[in-house]
Amino acid sequence: MSELTYPEVGATRRGPLPAGYHHLRHTAPMPPGSFLVAAEAVLSWRLHRAAGVRMRTDAPRAAPGVRVTPGLGLGPLRVWGPCEVVWVAEDDREAGFGYGTLPGHPERGEEAFLVRCDAEGRVNFEVTAFSRPDRWFMTAAGPAGRAVQHGYARWLAHTLRRLSHQPTS
Repeated sequence: MSELTYPEVGATRRGPLPAGYHHLRHTAPMPPGSFLVAAEAVLSWRLHRAAGVRMRTDAPRAAPGVRVTPGLGLGPLRVWGPCEVVWVAEDDREAGFGYGTLPGHPERGEEAFLVRCDAEGRVNFEVTAFSRPDRWFMTAAGPAGRAVQHGYARWLAHTLRRLSHQPTS
């Protein structure tokens, strides 16, 4: 049974993003012809792990209902954020997932990671999120917390570009 308790579950997929939250939309171009490699990196958690995020998960790939707990930071300063995958896209033009935060996460909301290939073959990586602080230290961080979230989206895009130039093993 899901512990997701907010009415906006799935808004990163179907839109619009709900009011009362900070919104993030970041789009970055990927190398031509990289759709399949980028898609697999996103869906298999490889992107997050290559970006330095510790991933505790109960499945090797994103699927609705899968629990995943990303850990950001170093050593005892690592912050863990339990989430549940709420949607997955996987076809010849889109691949990715969105997860919603669970109790214990420092924020409340949802974040999505999606690779798209348009009709001309251009590949883009998109991070979409809505969130608000749910723990005291995120409230205290104020605008710095939002800056970290934007920096994280840019870092994921940089990492996915790097992975998209490498063959999978």
